[in-house]
Amino acid sequence: MIRRRLVITGRVQNVFYRDWFVEQALGLGVDGWVRNRADNSVEAVVSGPPEMVEAIIAKARAGSPASRVVDVAVTDDAPSETLEGFVKRPTV
Repeated sequence: MIRRRLVITGRVQNVFYRDWFVEQALGLGVDGWVRNRADNSVEAVVSGPPEMVEAIIAKARAGSPASRVVDVAVTDDAPSETLEGFVKRPTV
C-alpha cells in the first residue's frame, strides 16, 4: 500500500472535477479524499495498491471532460489518519 497527496491545478473548480474524481477513485478501489482549495486548485489524498494509486494519478492528469488540468503535483503523504472509502471534503 502506498499513499500520495495530489495538488491539481488548471481549470478544475466549478467543472464537477471533484465528483468525477470520487467516481474514478471508487471505481479503482482506492481510499482517500478530495477537496477544493481556496487558491482554485484541487487537493486529494489517495491510498491503495501502487498500481491503483498510479492509475488514479494518471486519471487526475487527464482530468474530467469539462476540466483542463495544467499540472498534478504528487508527493508522498505520511499517514496522519486512517482512510476508508473515498469522500469529497469541504473547501479549505
